[in-house]
Amino acid sequence: MTDPADMAPELVLSGGTVHTPNGSGVADVAVRGGKILGVGSYPDAARRIDCTGLDVLPGVIDSQVHFREPGLEHKEDLESGGRAAVMGGITAVFEMPNTNPNTDSVMRIQDKLDRAYHRMYCDHAFYVGATAENAPELADLERIPGTAGVKIFMGASTGNLLVAHDPELARVLASGTRRVAIHSEDEDRMNARKGERVEGDPSSHPVWRDDESAMLSTKRILRLAREAKRPIHILHITTPAELELIAQHRDIATCEVTPQHLTLWAEDAYPRLGSYAQMNPPIRSKAHRDGLWHWLQQGVPDVLGSDHAPHTKEEKAKSYPASPSGMPGVQTLLPLMLDHVAKGNMTLERLIDMTSSGVQRVFGLVGKGRIATGYDADFTVIDRKGRFTITEDWLESRCGWSPFTGMELEGRVVGTIVRGHTAMWEGQLGERAQGEPLRFAGAL
Repeated sequence: MTDPADMAPELVLSGGTVHTPNGSGVADVAVRGGKILGVGSYPDAARRIDCTGLDVLPGVIDSQVHFREPGLEHKEDLESGGRAAVMGGITAVFEMPNTNPNTDSVMRIQDKLDRAYHRMYCDHAFYVGATAENAPELADLERIPGTAGVKIFMGASTGNLLVAHDPELARVLASGTRRVAIHSEDEDRMNARKGERVEGDPSSHPVWRDDESAMLSTKRILRLAREAKRPIHILHITTPAELELIAQHRDIATCEVTPQHLTLWAEDAYPRLGSYAQMNPPIRSKAHRDGLWHWLQQGVPDVLGSDHAPHTKEEKAKSYPASPSGMPGVQTLLPLMLDHVAKGNMTLERLIDMTSSGVQRVFGLVGKGRIATGYDADFTVIDRKGRFTITEDWLESRCGWSPFTGMELEGRVVGTIVRGHTAMWEGQLGERAQGEPLRFAGAL
């Protein structure tokens, strides 16, 4: 028989509104051994956290971040990026391969896993960067525990990972079975349109990297994925037309939108922020932003990712187009989206689906994404009515800035709990980083 002492909770989150697959309601959540023991009434525990008046969400997962280590640590590193994540309520991240060197081999994947273990505050996985050269090895590389899968850059962005043409793309898609993440912009069209860039005017960025650059690339990758019978995940969608198209290809394609493309719009952002609004794919018009919301409300985008891609203020101050593309976002993803919930743009249930259960479903995450017995004890605790203003002194990212500084938001992140460890509570980081690799059904 099981000793009752072996089933006693080590931690109880008590009295919060708990969001489970069965719906939401006031309850206790019991934790033992880093796993969820149950949801119900648990009056006895070695340690209790009072969540009265708060909402207990499944741990929020950011499935697209660039933490810049190795090689670009002056912008960010795994430790500082992990701090920013948990400060914003993020319990796990998928980190991108365009570092220096690129994450494109067994050795380089293992190097990142070694650097991150118990140095990052959040759990983590690392994408493998696809190249024309490593295509034959990708089927093995994607099965390394702790890998989020394969990432393809169809259009050049920060770094030198690029697989731009159909024969090379077909070879990458033929190697492996897991869902492949895609940066979808057409390299040939963008090269042909470089003359559209206006020196010193970042508002010309979406003119250069126009709608057709995105749509042409997305049509190509959908066709190639279908021919290869390979599931794909198209990142940071910026055009409503792409979402309408992807809705017709749900057997092979999932997709992501970002908080910045749902919040910023070109007519306001470029005059106000200049190159701080510059990212790839670009911030587009208010009509584009409103169109993304239309398709989100139709249920098309599967997940939210921050595309956290920091650069220093000095780098961003360069005159366009010498200024680099990318902005930080891991710490502001959840606060921004909670404000959208408060404004009625989406429900909290839809937000949970796009940041936890949806991520689990799309990528085959093991033990994450829901509050249920046996799952990892990952929780994001929020005060839906709490108000706060984004300030630079709150930001943990090494770059030290955000395009959202000064915004007053409704919905405040109170705590971040990772496998039962308190990573952050009321703005204070936990005593030590305890992040570990994520597990995926395709890489066990």
